[in-house]
Amino acid sequence: MEIQENIINKVALSGLMTYDLASLAPHMEDFVVYDIKDNLFHELILREKDFREFIKTFNWASFAGKQVAITCSTDAIVPTWAYMLLANKLEPYANRVIFGSLEELLALHYREQIAALDMQQFADQRVVIKGCGDIKVPETAFVEFTVRLSKVVKSIMYGEPCSTVPVFKRKAG
Repeated sequence: MEIQENIINKVALSGLMTYDLASLAPHMEDFVVYDIKDNLFHELILREKDFREFIKTFNWASFAGKQVAITCSTDAIVPTWAYMLLANKLEPYANRVIFGSLEELLALHYREQIAALDMQQFADQRVVIKGCGDIKVPETAFVEFTVRLSKVVKSIMYGEPCSTVPVFKRKAG
């Protein structure tokens, strides 16, 4: 006598909607950091004449289509106008120029991508925000998405559908 058991996929029947923030990830080769320390004498002092000559002769077209974060990774005092000169030269080529770190540039990217999402697709859903993946998603993206999502969903969980951590549940009424 052969016994056949039906395997039930409880995850599929749970009615959970999974969203992976990694789907909003940028092409990282388009994100670059311009560290002004390379323009400083001994990575400490900006020599105006040398810097202005560099600004004039450098091939800024190499930043075409890039998202650029201008920063200084050394403990140097850099005059504000130096960052302004860099921004002015980068602007015609780069898609975006900010003063800050790569992390800040990525946070801005995710913030804009999340703001562009149609949140109505999540209305009254039980949503699992996928965690742990191959692509590192900054915590700022999880926070931003949770804030926007909590206005429309029934519940938010973090992780995988088979193993979630509850984050938010709308009160009945």
